[in-house]
Amino acid sequence: MQLLIVGLGSMGKRRARLIRGMDGAIGVCGVDSAPGRRAEAADLGIPAYASIGEAAAARRFDAALVCTAPLSHAGIITQLLGLGLPVFTELNLVADGYAQNMALAKQKGLPLFLSSTMLYRRETQYIKQQAAGFCAASGRPVNYIYHIGQYLPDWHPWENYKDFFVGSARTGGVREIFGIDLPWLVDAFGPVTALHAERDTISALGLPYPDSVFVTLRHASGAKGMLAADVVSPKAVRNFECFGEGLHLFWEGNPRALYKFDAASGEKQPVNTYAAFEHDPRYSDNVVENAYVDELANFFGVLAGRESPRWSFAQDLEVLRLIDAIEGGAAAGEEGAAP
Repeated sequence: MQLLIVGLGSMGKRRARLIRGMDGAIGVCGVDSAPGRRAEAADLGIPAYASIGEAAAARRFDAALVCTAPLSHAGIITQLLGLGLPVFTELNLVADGYAQNMALAKQKGLPLFLSSTMLYRRETQYIKQQAAGFCAASGRPVNYIYHIGQYLPDWHPWENYKDFFVGSARTGGVREIFGIDLPWLVDAFGPVTALHAERDTISALGLPYPDSVFVTLRHASGAKGMLAADVVSPKAVRNFECFGEGLHLFWEGNPRALYKFDAASGEKQPVNTYAAFEHDPRYSDNVVENAYVDELANFFGVLAGRESPRWSFAQDLEVLRLIDAIEGGAAAGEEGAAP
């Protein structure tokens, strides 16, 4: 199999490294308009081209991965589908081109695969299973409290936060947090039927969007959630707590920090969902490499015709509409009103 990775920034290089680790027989080439990134790729043994057209003229590919900034995704996906290539894309964060590209992929019979890495975390799947089992057995819903935050300048320490997509109002850091975490919350607790959002700027980062958002969510399952997302917290944090009468789960964002409360002992008991996990030391400890590998394995299974994607463009469109409602403020999220 020959893969083309469009965009050789941090995610493009990560995808290339993981793919080669999964199967050394897979050929990987790259595209990036920046000469410096092409040179870095060449040093890693990855042939790189300045444009998709140049790469397509030089080689035959079986599929492509889009790892560029979100606002560029729509046009690139259209171009790749036009070349007859199945497409894997990172988070889009905006709905640009969704209808067109979904229709084009259907017309050509090509897979259109959307990254949603948190759905592949074994901790989130454990939380989903435990909550569903509790609700089925008791007939009662659960509640959750969830805080995700990290100081924006620490996201990519090697570059200024205003120089990549999180500096944009349309694809800002808080919106990315929602784009990463809302899919698994919706998957675990059901569609959101009502919300209320409070947005503020509490830092001197000079961002064109609020840097701190509190949201209350009501799910179709009856679950209620309090979700806090920010790009201000000095320490990277992912603190989740789910509770009901007879169930209490705790998760601090990494595989070593998932717990279930045991009423008999009165203590939190660790839950081990990974026998082993890989972690890139350049990133916060709540970034686990296994989930990226599992996601790529799902993509390869889709290409082989033996699996279905865990997340779709149609599902993501609903989450993007939900994020738009959250960013729209209190009027869009009045209690009792569906987003």
